[in-house]
Amino acid sequence: MPGGFDTVLVVDFGAQYAQLIARRVRECHVYSEIVPSTMPVAEMLARQPKAIILSGGPASVYAPGAPAAPTGLFDAGVPVLGICYGHQVLVRELGGTVERTGAAEYG
Repeated sequence: MPGGFDTVLVVDFGAQYAQLIARRVRECHVYSEIVPSTMPVAEMLARQPKAIILSGGPASVYAPGAPAAPTGLFDAGVPVLGICYGHQVLVRELGGTVERTGAAEYG
């Protein structure tokens, strides 16, 4: 834990607002660190996070080549919050379905 603070990791799937999410976490006096979605879960856990936030990314988890959650993330015992694309990843990986609403929403 850097400086004795709790740590929250922000997993970046390519959205422009991963920095904004990390800054908002820091404004709550919690250390946050942005990590790539390709980082193995073991490396994430080595940072001893209290929580992990899945940030935004491509338009849909069904897009060709859309990134998935790191293998083993949901079995790691760390609370996970999904925002935008990150929420789609969370739903899909846990067996749910993501459906179109007819209108695209961003942010």
